[in-house]
Amino acid sequence: MMMTTKLDLNNIIDVEIENIEYRDYPDFVDAFISSAVWADSGEDLSDEELDILNSDHSDFVYECVLKQVY
Repeated sequence: MMMTTKLDLNNIIDVEIENIEYRDYPDFVDAFISSAVWADSGEDLSDEELDILNSDHSDFVYECVLKQVY
């Protein structure tokens, strides 16, 4: 059984998305979050946190992609 690491998604701001391929609409499966900031501390998410975010929280990533596209 795969474990999902929980991150406080409501505490993540200033999300930067890379690799949005419009020919892949509506899935945008290659898009990923390249950087983001913790709202409470103002610190950047670490590479490990970004990896967890992109791999375990695909719904959040997709919502961020849609916000940037539209």
